[in-house]
Parts: sequence; C-alpha cells; structure tokens
Amino acid sequence: MAKYIFVTGGVTSSLGKGIIAASLAKLLQSRGLKVTIQKFDPYINVDPGTLNPYEHGECYVTDDGAETDLDLGHYERFLNTPTSQANNVTTGRIYQTVINKEREGAYLGKTVQVVPHITDEIKRRMMLLGNSGNYDIVITELGGTVGDIESLPFVEAVRQIQWELPEEDCVVVHLTLIPYLSAAKELKTKPTQHSVRMLSQEGVHPNVIVCRTEHPLNDDIKRKIALFCNVKPEAVIEAMDASTIYEVPLKMLEEGLDVIVLKKLHINGYAAPELSKWNSFLNKLGHPKQTVTIGLVGKYVELQDAYKSILEAFIHAGAMNNCKVRIEDVHSEHLDESNIAQQLKGLDGILVAPGFGSRGVEGKIEAVRYAREHKLPFFGICLGMQMAVIEFARNVLGWKDAHSTEMNKATEHPVIALMDEQKDVKNMGGTMRLGAYDCSIEEGTLAHDIYHASMISERHRHRWEFNSNYLDQFTQAGMVASGKNPANGLVEIVELKNHPFFIGVQYHPELKSTVENPHPIFVNFVSAAKVFATSKQMVQGEAGVTA
Repeated sequence: MAKYIFVTGGVTSSLGKGIIAASLAKLLQSRGLKVTIQKFDPYINVDPGTLNPYEHGECYVTDDGAETDLDLGHYERFLNTPTSQANNVTTGRIYQTVINKEREGAYLGKTVQVVPHITDEIKRRMMLLGNSGNYDIVITELGGTVGDIESLPFVEAVRQIQWELPEEDCVVVHLTLIPYLSAAKELKTKPTQHSVRMLSQEGVHPNVIVCRTEHPLNDDIKRKIALFCNVKPEAVIEAMDASTIYEVPLKMLEEGLDVIVLKKLHINGYAAPELSKWNSFLNKLGHPKQTVTIGLVGKYVELQDAYKSILEAFIHAGAMNNCKVRIEDVHSEHLDESNIAQQLKGLDGILVAPGFGSRGVEGKIEAVRYAREHKLPFFGICLGMQMAVIEFARNVLGWKDAHSTEMNKATEHPVIALMDEQKDVKNMGGTMRLGAYDCSIEEGTLAHDIYHASMISERHRHRWEFNSNYLDQFTQAGMVASGKNPANGLVEIVELKNHPFFIGVQYHPELKSTVENPHPIFVNFVSAAKVFATSKQMVQGEAGVTA
C-alpha cells in the first residue's frame, strides 16, 4: 500500500510549497521509489480554466485534458512524469461531486454536511492515486495557508487520515517562514510557533517543519523551533533562498529532508540518490558560454506566472545549448508600427505568447511582421501561431482585413475560425480542445528536423483554428502547414520556407518541457537565436574594423 505525505503552509502564502513538494518527490524518486504529487486547492472554481491569468497565473494542461494549477507544471518538470485529472482537486470540484450525488439520492435522505460528506469526498480523492497500486508514495500539497477559512475542510480531512492510518504510513510536512528583522538583526521564530499551534489546534500535528529563511538557521534556533513545535531538532529543515528553483532538491538533500521522511515512514533499504542528470543540468545552467536575448511578446507580462511554463522551458533549452537565455518582456498592447523597431531592437529571437481576446493582438501581429521581414528567429505558440497566420494573410497575401473570428466576426477573410465542434458550446468551463492530440509531420520541413519524427503528440488548449479553406493560397505564397492532426486535418504547425527559423504551433509545447527532456522546439529556437546573435556580433565587429 502507498504511504502519504501532506505538505501544508503557514504564516504567509507564496512560500513555495509546490517547489518543496516537488523537491522532496524528486529526492524520493532518485532513491528508486515510485512517487506522484497532487494539489488540493481551496477555491470554489471547479478548475482554473475560466480564471484570468492575472488572478491565478497560467492554466496548466495535462495529457488527459485537465485544466490545473500551475504547480502541476513544477511536479512534471521535476519528476519527468505526466500528471492527470486526479492530480489537481479544488473545493469547487469536491462540492460539485457531493451536490450531484445528493441530487441523485445517493445519501438516502440524510442531511448532507461538511463532516462527514465533504471530508469523506476529500479523503477519497486524497487516497485515489495511492489506491491505484502505481505508487509507493503520494505527496499531497494543500493550497492556501493554515488558518484560512476555506482550507479548514482539507485540514480536517488530513486530521482524519492521520488518525485512521498507521503512524508509519502518514507524514505531515509544514512549510513556514522565519522572518528576519533587520533593525534587531535577529531571526524570529514566533510566527512559526503560532502557525504550528494553529495547525495543532485543528488536530494535525506536523512531523517535519521546513523553514523558509533568508539567513542560515543556527542550531540554537532549530532547537528552539523543535522544542516549541514538538518535533525533533533533525526534523527542523532550513530552506534558504536559492538562485534557481532547480537547486532546491540539492539543498533539501543536504538538510536531510528525504532521509527524515523515509525514517518516519519506516522505509528501509532505500538506494543512494541518483541525480547525475540533475547535476549535469545545474552545471550547464550555472556555466553558460553565451547569452541570447529573447523577446517574450505577450499581454500578461506584468505577471511572470502567466507564462511560467514558457519561462521554465527557456531555462531547460538554455542549459541544453550551454547558453543563458535572457527574457525581455514586451507588452503587445504597447506595440505598433511607429515603435516596433525601437521596442524590438537588440533581440536575438521573438516568441509571441498564447492568450485570448482582442486586447494587444495588433501589437503581436506587428511583432510577427518584424520577425518575418528582418529574418529574426520567430516562435509562435497557440494565439502566437494564429497571429503569424493573420500577419502573413495581410502583408503577403494582401488581405488587409484578414483576422480571426474571435476578434472580428465580420471579417471577409476569416483565416482563423472557430472549430466546428466549438460552435454550439455554451458553457466556457472545460469545453475547449484540451489535452494531448496526435500531429503528423511532413518530411523535409523545419518541424521534421526539430522532432526527428513523423508523428508526435502535444497538448492543446484552444477554440479557434487555422481555416483550411485558405490553405492552398498560403502554401502557394510560401507558408507551409508542416504539421496536421491525422484525424481531422487541423493545421497544427506552420512555417516559412525562406526564413532561418520561423515556426508557429497551435499546441502548447512548453507544457511538456522538463529538466531531463527539454522540448525540442525550444532547444532549436534557442540554437537559432545563438546563430543570429553570433552573426550579429560578427557584422558589428566588421563594421567597427571598417570604421
């Protein structure tokens, strides 16, 4: 039977529960254990699919079409294994399930209450992956902060599981903050004591306390925390700020987080950690031989979490290229023909980001035009690919009114149109084209050179698509549809013949990039940016010599 680890958070939000959970999972996996991670979010939305990126950051999509919290992206990037619908559960999904069962008469006329009906459904979901027989350990991250009203049913469910299971089958790891008061030049443990006390008042007793801190914790502070929080000193783990999230597993290894958890779970005979690939990645990441600057053209650039998977994919691809990728945010709403050259000068490549709605799309179209005309490496994702199609239609095919029916339903040249299966959709939640679909790639194309395969599978999240009624005109003018869905002919990839690197994809390749398997499009895009940067430096050098 699987064993269970619960990760809770106290004092403040945004401490990095997801990174700690993923780091612990990585260490346990590196010792030969089968591990998965799940996230329980306390908000009432059924999933984050209808949330604005400014509210919740990016919406991460799994192979089976779940719209999930962005922490699942960290889980996949660290563990190099896919997650699923079962790995992310919200309060909304719990209540929806219980209410539906009540409407069906499943509770035999009983009064439906938070305890036991809501907590029973939470427990069922918490133990679902463990009961599958596929895992040795299931790590569950509880969203929110201890003391939040909306988190109470989750905490109560953990209390019941901690009471029901044998002591050696359940561990609670509590992440907290040790603030530093610069005026007093002192680390303060009182917030942690209060946080643990609040958790204990709800009946959940943490076995391990992980302390986020900007300064090292000496033995006296660790003993003080251990004494007042009723844990052993070795179960107080220092979590210093790191230069990159990918250093955190090694820091946790040094602190012995995985060992103390294994001891408490009574797991013996585990192997030494195998982290050679991880260390190789970190070595490359820390010693780049070149720097390239990529312009990220989007309309949510004020919030980095809106493009979290894209930013992480660039880190993976940069390390693969022994290169540091410097991201320059470019707000598409502020781009137009008059300032485009000034805004994009000095870049070695442009990525036009995904998104929805009309705001900022004209700026994205101008960015595509600049990349096409100046032979600047270009990569468009989802809406970015659609903007590349519209730009080509307007400025190469000469259809000045060409547009997407998402933004202009009356356009005479709807080169991007609503998918047939989306035309009768009324509810917005969970109804897009979601999850993994096959894509057949034409040989002799840039896409085939990138993937070295004729059939791939990538994750989608969209409603609009390339209008295949215009495919012949695009092909004749030089834009090639190099990837299509084999079942329905949906255009998945477009590229330009006479360009060093110009590719747009309807899917979201960033969602499948991991530390151990950087996504090939990102790797090749960064490689093209390196070539562009080198050639630019050579031209500048020659100009200097001539002068």
